[in-house]
Amino acid sequence: MVDSDVFVQALEQLGVNFFTGVPDSLLGGIIEELLTRKLYTPAVREDEAVAMAAGAFMAGKIPAVLMQNSGLGTSLNTLVSLNLIYRQPCILLISWRGFEGKDAPEHLVMGETMPQLLDTMKIPHRTLSEPTMADDLRWVGQTFMKQRIPVALLIKKGIIKGLHP
Repeated sequence: MVDSDVFVQALEQLGVNFFTGVPDSLLGGIIEELLTRKLYTPAVREDEAVAMAAGAFMAGKIPAVLMQNSGLGTSLNTLVSLNLIYRQPCILLISWRGFEGKDAPEHLVMGETMPQLLDTMKIPHRTLSEPTMADDLRWVGQTFMKQRIPVALLIKKGIIKGLHP
């Protein structure tokens, strides 16, 4: 399991310097670390967070948006009509709720369909793992810079240390 502070430090080393999003229990440790470092700007909804990230990018920042995968559905229109069309990149850190059908019922459909949804929207994505974290983050940085579109890093339960054991 990766410590939240190590993960945040690795993102900062990539150059990520604007973080926003909507709370999720799987991302709680990351958000707590970002709050401690005074790097997190909370959003009310995921589409708002994606739009804030676009503004941050236009202001010269490298943005990351934290959300659970249900928030991907909420942010689809913004991702397609703003970020993809106008090449406003952001790093999407998405908790993979409902992975392999293991979660509360409200997470199961999105848990099953999220990778296909990202493929349909042509948003490159990769699933974070502890042994490949350095390569996963390098891929995120290279894809972000080269393609100038949103890129997603999917985070399953138990990969990043959360607030609760």
